[in-house]
Parts: sequence; C-alpha cells; structure tokens
Amino acid sequence: MKIKDTMISKGFVIAGLMNMTVLILSRLFTNPTIPKFDPVVMSNFGLLMIVIWGLAYISIFKKYHNLKWLVGVFAVEKLIYAIAWTNWIMNNNISDVYAEDIMAGIFYSIYGINDWIFFLFFSVVFIYLIKPRSNS
Repeated sequence: MKIKDTMISKGFVIAGLMNMTVLILSRLFTNPTIPKFDPVVMSNFGLLMIVIWGLAYISIFKKYHNLKWLVGVFAVEKLIYAIAWTNWIMNNNISDVYAEDIMAGIFYSIYGINDWIFFLFFSVVFIYLIKPRSNS
C-alpha cells in the first residue's frame, strides 16, 4: 500500500488542529465543567497539555519521515487518551455534562472518538515508516 506523503502531512496538521478545539470548548480554560467531570485527566493543566501535543503533531508534518519513533509515541499517547475516554464514557452519564454545559458535553462526546481515530492514523503511519521498502 502506497500512502501519499501529502495525505500523511495533512493528517498531522488535522490532528493538531483537532487538539486545538480544546481552546474553544474550554473557553480558553475558563470552562469549569470540563475539569469538574474528570479532574485528573481533564484538569486545566491536562487541557493545556492537549494543546501542547497538538502543537507537537503540527511541528513534524514536514519531517515525520525522520521521526518514526516520535510518531510511535504519538500513537501510544492517543491510545492512552482513547482508553481514558472509553473508561470515562462507560462510567459516567454524558447527559449530566450536557445539562451543566453544552460545550463541555460536546467536548466529552467527541474527544475520545477523535483520539481513537488519530491513534489509528498514527499507528498506520508508524507501521508504514518502520516497514522495510524496496528501492524499486
């Protein structure tokens, strides 16, 4: 399977921009509802780190070929967040979040889906980068 470099580069940028939606949904970290419903993972510090990860994805969009192990780290990071969300969604009622704040409800509805999608993306790119290719 041949994956186009431009498609992969765009994937890194999109992943980063998706992380930046935290700034909107958290109202620049002033929305108290997001940290209230998951104070460990989604504290304001945790939300800031999501933004930093997003900047890291964007920062390598042209150089990802040389950073295969970092791409692997991105896959592991997304897996951790995806599992945390899956655990959260199985043990909480999203309706309670929506009742308190619509933007926080949207955040909790989409963040894990986003993480599962980009876990798959980073994993596929990582496998593509570590797989030996012939020179033909």
